[in-house]
Amino acid sequence: MGEMNDNEKHSMEAIASLEKELRYISHLIKQKGREILSNYTITPPQFVALQWLHESGDMTIGDLSNKMYLAFSTTTDLVDRMEKNELVQRVRDEQDRRVVRIHLLAEGERVIQEVIEKRQDYLRDLLLDYETEKAQQLLQLLQELHLLMKQD
Repeated sequence: MGEMNDNEKHSMEAIASLEKELRYISHLIKQKGREILSNYTITPPQFVALQWLHESGDMTIGDLSNKMYLAFSTTTDLVDRMEKNELVQRVRDEQDRRVVRIHLLAEGERVIQEVIEKRQDYLRDLLLDYETEKAQQLLQLLQELHLLMKQD
């Protein structure tokens, strides 16, 4: 490889910085989420499971384990604990009795809504000093990046 010109070098530094900032932001949001969760009886993986059910509706344990990148047995244990705490319920499919779907119960819905609201409050407080236009730009840029990542 030959010498890099300044633009290429700057670009590599910018990319390295971008990766680092995104990683740090992701870590801090996760940390804040865990802090919020510590006031609830659910674990971070349970929260992720509840969030998937909240966003995608009822799904099988197989679907849920794929979305969460967890082993089927791990997801089964997770669902067992959530069912004990009355956050979710197993429901047999009317058409095919062999199929069991996990259904989010009112308590699970309440916990999810509450935790998400608290996470949003955290972001709102952080962005208080941000101009509305700047916050809109940030949102737009992140949405574009997200779209690129989904297409990849």
